Amino acid sequence: MTDSRPSRRLRQGRASLAISFFVQGAIFALLVTRIPALQDRYGISDGLLPLFLAAVPILAGVGSVSTEHLVKRMRPGLVLRVVQPIVSLALLSAGSGTTVWQLAVALAVFGLTVGALDASMNMLGVSLQRAYGRSIMLGFHGAYSLGGIAGASLAWVGAHWDLPLPTLYAPLVAVLVPVALIASRWYVDHRGEHWVEHRGEHLVDHPGAEPTGVVRDGTTVSMRALLPLCLVMAFAYIGDSTVSNWSAKYLEDVLHSSEQLATVPYNVYMVTTLLGRSFGDLGVRRFGAVTVVRAGTLLAGGGFAVVAAAPGAWAGMAGFTLLGLGLCVLVPQTFAAAGRLFPGASDAAVARLNIFNYVGFLIGSPLVGALGGAWNYRAAMLVPMALVLMTIRYARSFTPVPAGYGDGHERPRTVDVG
Repeated sequence: MTDSRPSRRLRQGRASLAISFFVQGAIFALLVTRIPALQDRYGISDGLLPLFLAAVPILAGVGSVSTEHLVKRMRPGLVLRVVQPIVSLALLSAGSGTTVWQLAVALAVFGLTVGALDASMNMLGVSLQRAYGRSIMLGFHGAYSLGGIAGASLAWVGAHWDLPLPTLYAPLVAVLVPVALIASRWYVDHRGEHWVEHRGEHLVDHPGAEPTGVVRDGTTVSMRALLPLCLVMAFAYIGDSTVSNWSAKYLEDVLHSSEQLATVPYNVYMVTTLLGRSFGDLGVRRFGAVTVVRAGTLLAGGGFAVVAAAPGAWAGMAGFTLLGLGLCVLVPQTFAAAGRLFPGASDAAVARLNIFNYVGFLIGSPLVGALGGAWNYRAAMLVPMALVLMTIRYARSFTPVPAGYGDGHERPRTVDVG
């Protein structure tokens, strides 16, 4: 029986994918927040550390490109089911080794598989949003933010109690891997002209829904058409990496806060990111994707301006709060826009777009550091501000394609996979 509401199977698929986003947010936070501990464990010099850190996003880009070709032979849900436990185990390996080469191997595996994981998660999210017929992508990324908060909080506990990395990571991985595997049983995927429901190793076909990730009818992804969204993705992650890498140093060195207070902005940023994504889908449904992206861009630009001009630490934290509320909507909506732009090849579009996630990370932190060292950090904050504000120029790229889908005023869809 068909009605206008998402079927039970789609709702289960949405919940299971949100769990995977949460798990990945926690795992990634447990890695990046304990980088100083990894450096101490392996005795890595300050000069060598940036090479290790840069290798992860570079290899993640390779993993994302590889996933574009991999999903031509296997479903994104199966890719996600395989690589998510590997990412978690790579984290544990990174924290448990004793020699530098072991860390290098663990981070290489982490980078390659996290690229495949990010790409396949967002492929599933884009195709589920299309099946729902309304905006739900921000909710998935909200689950990622919640996982990041949980992971960062656990990392703080580990640092506070001076727990060895294996002691911190092992029990968490022992919980998160089974959780992700159990959740993967309810992924809703596509195969040819059918939606597919995962049940362990068994797949059940449900005809009648429109696939979005397979290349059909000669559909190809034009990089010229995708380029505006790629630029928006890079700008968003330049802004994000600026906050994650420089907020503490900025508050402590420029705004003369205490060391304890300097740790607060990133936590505030993550919380406001979660809040913005929790309600962002409602905003897209009410006002449309273009309006939400423009509003988010202006908030983020205003946040950078406040940070650059802040007379003290509390004003600086207000700026980082605005940044979280603004930047949080850009990435999920960029993935969704790519899926609308290439409805017959959304998996390929998402995989290519995902590369610019890592481009932004590679550019953002060194850019601000170099400008801050050569000039000053207040002025350096104006550069990511200008780049993020360029999103306004490309806001029309978020216009629904085809007409009537994805702008918050979608035509009702009826998809029955139950």
